[in-house]
Amino acid sequence: MLFKTITPEQAGLSSKNVEKLLKFYERNGVVLHSLLLLKGNDLFGEFYWSPFDKDFCHRMYSETKSYVGIAIGLLEEEGKINLDDKILKYFPEKIDGEISPYLKEQTIRQMLTMTTCHISPYWFATEDPDRVHEYINAGENPRPAGMKWRYDSAGSHFMGVLVEKVSGMSLFDYLYDRIFKHLGTFKTARILKTPNGDSWGDSALCCTSLDMMSFARFVMNYGTWNGKRLMNEKYLKEATSAVVSNADTSFKKFKSYGYGYQIWRHRNGFSFNGLGAQFTICAPEQDVIMVITADNCGYGETANALLFAGFEEFILNQIGTTELAPDNDSYQELCDYAKDLKIPGCMGSAYAPMQDKVNGVKYTFNENQKGFKWFSLEFDGKGGGTFNYEMSQGEMQLPFKMLENAFVKFPHLGYSDEFGGVKTTNGFKHDVASSAGWLDDSRMMIRVQITDHYPGNMSFIFNFKDDYAVMCVEKTAENVFNEYPGDFLAIKE
Repeated sequence: MLFKTITPEQAGLSSKNVEKLLKFYERNGVVLHSLLLLKGNDLFGEFYWSPFDKDFCHRMYSETKSYVGIAIGLLEEEGKINLDDKILKYFPEKIDGEISPYLKEQTIRQMLTMTTCHISPYWFATEDPDRVHEYINAGENPRPAGMKWRYDSAGSHFMGVLVEKVSGMSLFDYLYDRIFKHLGTFKTARILKTPNGDSWGDSALCCTSLDMMSFARFVMNYGTWNGKRLMNEKYLKEATSAVVSNADTSFKKFKSYGYGYQIWRHRNGFSFNGLGAQFTICAPEQDVIMVITADNCGYGETANALLFAGFEEFILNQIGTTELAPDNDSYQELCDYAKDLKIPGCMGSAYAPMQDKVNGVKYTFNENQKGFKWFSLEFDGKGGGTFNYEMSQGEMQLPFKMLENAFVKFPHLGYSDEFGGVKTTNGFKHDVASSAGWLDDSRMMIRVQITDHYPGNMSFIFNFKDDYAVMCVEKTAENVFNEYPGDFLAIKE
């Protein structure tokens, strides 16, 4: 067993506080897929929201960057690099012509701390399949490196490729050989690839929540596991410290407590942060770690701030240094609450009289840039239905349930699978949770949540008046559903 399971009381915390934490997140609309709580080497909370479970390999998005930061430290420890080396030293073959003098002087250390000179274009919009080549030759370099903290996702990917070039191994295999195999975890994990076959080092580690917890425990041990040193303490203490300031406003935000080597500081310690609210939050003083997987793409900084605030209020501020007396009733209440956790369906009502008026009616869209031609909503009288529509790819059907999720395949073809930005041709379709609800007497929403290794979401809101309908589509998913967003007017046939 990786970690021993104990009650919150054995960790020095009332089960009531853990239940309050879960309800706080639910009350504020935060969407969770998993939440794990560890004190020392003991799990005092392990929760999964169906359809997600302990074996699910979740995409961790930019938490991957922190793994790259650790891999760079391993290379340094092996004497294969120096943090003050100029980064272009390792990639002369990718330089096409004259290079910015600021980029020529940029070091590995400056890339680790995101104090680079570089501003990259959005890589899904570029034609270059080699992101390192693109970084060197196509970006902007408006200032000397080392002057200003600015989020540089492409720079993190660059360093992951550096690991692969210097070690002669894939990023995942290098970390597995040096760290993961000793933890006994990451056995089903992988890192997705960019179009040219490099590991997608800034965004695409896929692993389980327990994998994440084991790695966080290793880092918070500052390099030891089961009494064996796997990495030097000095680098990890520096990597998890506030090496540079990352304050970008005068407001005190949860993530503005400094930045280390691809690792964020917060008020109570350090964290690995990823899009959609993937978080590994470490509080060394209390010896507590919280791991979260989620899909809050679109909820943004509000959800992130709520996650940190809840952890601090209900866990860190309440947990003691000694065991509490058993409280079987409170613990049972927590277990009863948690046993039926599932990702939320759509908000609203299961029925509105408008449903009968629009059921099966075909609406034809005005000419539009997205190529939508028509849609209809068919309700089955059993709490579900189908959204039918036609666009440039052809006719589509998306089943849904009212106020709860139908787990189906999204009908659109061609989205990338193992290689980011590369359209599939093998029939791959994303797994999604599809639900619907009436927001008022004339508006209905369909909520789509991706439930495979590429978390993201989209909403369709249908507004009806007389013979008209307006379909409003918003999506918050990385390079998925790009064909859909916009407002589209349609008229009843």
